[in-house]
Amino acid sequence: MPVYLGTSGWQYRHWRGRLYPEGVPQRRWLEHYAERFAVVEVNASFYRLPSRGTVEEWARRTPEDFVMAVKASRYLTHVRRLRDPGPPVARLLDVTEPLGRKLGPVLVQLPPGMRRDAATLAAALDAFPRGVRVAVEPRHPSWDDEEVFEVLRRHDAALCMVDRGGSHPDPVRTASWGYLRMHEGVASPAGCYGEHALDAWAARLGALFAPQDTVFVFFNNDAEGCAPRDAALLAPRLERAGLAPTRVPSLDETPVGAEVRPHGA
Repeated sequence: MPVYLGTSGWQYRHWRGRLYPEGVPQRRWLEHYAERFAVVEVNASFYRLPSRGTVEEWARRTPEDFVMAVKASRYLTHVRRLRDPGPPVARLLDVTEPLGRKLGPVLVQLPPGMRRDAATLAAALDAFPRGVRVAVEPRHPSWDDEEVFEVLRRHDAALCMVDRGGSHPDPVRTASWGYLRMHEGVASPAGCYGEHALDAWAARLGALFAPQDTVFVFFNNDAEGCAPRDAALLAPRLERAGLAPTRVPSLDETPVGAEVRPHGA
């Protein structure tokens, strides 16, 4: 099974001249992205769920092998704080139903100030139908607890691995699959990941997961075009670690910083 390797979102105007040549209109960016990546993490759904019509368009405009991970609404995580999860979970799954087999994991990102509550987490995970992959990204240190890990294991839910500014908790595997978010590197241009960090993450993933396991890796460092470039740099490192990444663009297609394509290229 593959390592699905992509970015957190695709609608970044500052990627024009980087991932998106000047001659590609914005209305075709999704198609251009999906030709070069096999997965994307949809973050806009956190702020406002898309319409079913929009999701139907995403499904129609992407290849059969394309996958969309979807971030759960802040109404579930930040307003209700996982309480009474049934209605918002049902709404999310209704909206994303047109994706069919293209629906990847649902990312549940908790508020930074939300402390450990294993029982509430368990009830929220119970609201998702069996077969829907759920990744949980807690952001308060109290969640680093064996009781929480056991809840996640019972639901085959992945504890989201996170790297931000070179800092990351030790990865803990809680599911038959994995989910990693690369928020911010410390190389140049600002936000990009350097070779040492990418080598280290490839080694960690190679130690945690076998070639038959499914892993999702998203770069969320969109500034200066870092995310597409870092994904392209990580792919061969994953191969050397014995894993099989999905397609990525070439390094020539992913300039960073001031390396912007000339107009019309």
